Amino acid sequence: MDVFSDLIRGVRSHGSLFGSTTLSPPWALHFVDGAPLTLCAVLTGAGWIVPEDAPPEPLRAGESVIVRGPSTFTFVDEVGTPAEPIACGEHCATPGQGGTRHRLGWVGDPGGETSLIVGAYPVRGEIARPLLDALPVVLRVDAGGAGDPVLEHLAAEAAVDAPGQQVVLDRLLDWMLVCSLREWFDRPGGEPPAWWAAQRDPVVGGALRLLHAEPAAPWTVGSLAARAGVSRSTLAKRFADLVGEPPLTYLTRWRMTLAADLLTGEESATVSDIARSVGYSDAFGFSAAFKRVRGVNPSEFRRQVLQRS
Repeated sequence: MDVFSDLIRGVRSHGSLFGSTTLSPPWALHFVDGAPLTLCAVLTGAGWIVPEDAPPEPLRAGESVIVRGPSTFTFVDEVGTPAEPIACGEHCATPGQGGTRHRLGWVGDPGGETSLIVGAYPVRGEIARPLLDALPVVLRVDAGGAGDPVLEHLAAEAAVDAPGQQVVLDRLLDWMLVCSLREWFDRPGGEPPAWWAAQRDPVVGGALRLLHAEPAAPWTVGSLAARAGVSRSTLAKRFADLVGEPPLTYLTRWRMTLAADLLTGEESATVSDIARSVGYSDAFGFSAAFKRVRGVNPSEFRRQVLQRS
């Protein structure tokens, strides 16, 4: 289990909003839901993504952007367009006004010049937080990469109405998201998060995979170093240099992330149950670690999240 695979499992398309439209200028589609992540890809033509809190981004055929919520954004034919914005989102139910909850999405002008595919991703729990925190408000990926064949499959699937279509769209959206994030993290001159670069180190990458595969194991720096095939001092220094913190500090934070999801996702589980599931033999030690990392004890955290939801 590499770090990226573990983090992105909290970002899955599952019956999520999916839209496709063909547009003739002038146009302005205002995506009002503020989804945690929204992927937009242009099949033909061009336009501009205009976020609330970031500069406009051009979007041409074959290119895609990922917009991070909760801010909303607009897709326009040109910056400063005279078109009146049409609100599009989960509750936009009139095809003629730019949106529909039907899985084939937004129905636009069949003779239009620009065709757009949009998929909104729900993000559940805390597991994906380190991934979301590493992303800018708008992330743009050029055409010509690994996502091009996926985009072709998306376009073909969106054009038909067949049994199992939602499942296919969901999986294609997930595939497109992974391709886009990989290319953005690996772009020349980029500054990917420490955990992304560390995954490829032969020593630290192996240690990270062990921690994510077996987070509840009774790890020590010595046992982790032995499994990684290096000395304790080598692992400790290399891990801190590449990840930015010692191995066991990283492990504690990750355990508390897993625990936070369990606290809110499994309401019948006791604090003792959750403590054992993330590697603690007693609730007291777990509660102390959770409060040190999260600022509140597990029961209070559960109560606050459930009240908000």
